[in-house]
Amino acid sequence: MFRPRVIPVLLLKGKGLVKSVQFKKHRYIGDPINAVRIFNDLKADELVFLDIIAGRENRTILIDFVKNVGEEANMPFAVGGGISDIDDIRRILSAGAEKVIINTHAVLKPDFIKKAADTFGSSTILVCMDVKEDVWGKQKVYISNGRKKTAWDPEAYARLMQEMGVGELIVQSILNDGKMSGYDIQLMIKISKAVTIPVVALGGAGKNEDFKIAVEAGYVSAVAAGSMFVYHGPRKGILVNYPSQEELNTIFI
Repeated sequence: MFRPRVIPVLLLKGKGLVKSVQFKKHRYIGDPINAVRIFNDLKADELVFLDIIAGRENRTILIDFVKNVGEEANMPFAVGGGISDIDDIRRILSAGAEKVIINTHAVLKPDFIKKAADTFGSSTILVCMDVKEDVWGKQKVYISNGRKKTAWDPEAYARLMQEMGVGELIVQSILNDGKMSGYDIQLMIKISKAVTIPVVALGGAGKNEDFKIAVEAGYVSAVAAGSMFVYHGPRKGILVNYPSQEELNTIFI
């Protein structure tokens, strides 16, 4: 039986983990390496780390951090943040990451995705597209951690990234981020129908049922979440968690 991957997405700000709501109101969560150890014990499918200030500081996600994760993690992991050069990718992969995630530079220089995919293979290159409605109610792709609107319609952008050779798309709803009220299913359906490459749903998951809904209605190949894996209970106490293997096997029946 096919079981979609279930992926914790962890945000880095400085040396700490944070969690956002609609890309704002960042709350400190804890030490990232400690979180890796806990996810090891909980047998997470894979991990994603996104450095949300790397681009603003004109750097990539820190190589020493990637090495530290590589030494600790028992599962595959992908990292993103400020990646804009082939040598950036080479260093990150050499440090232990299995995949890299590119956001802003994919919009600014789409040909970079083609060069990266040709150099390292499509399965190594992921693009994360952040989407929200503009003031006219039209969904657009945003960059620079959600601060800048682009002219790209999400479906057209997804098709372009597929043409450039990206191996997987992470589709994130900015408005649903941190709300824990469910994914933007209509967005996931649109993107999944526009491309044939794997699509990962991100932004809004709050319970196991949200994963099942996204897979069944949105045709996504994997589901990802942040808040759900670092909070517990209605008061959002900080507790790194992950479904048991038994739970995962029953979610998608």
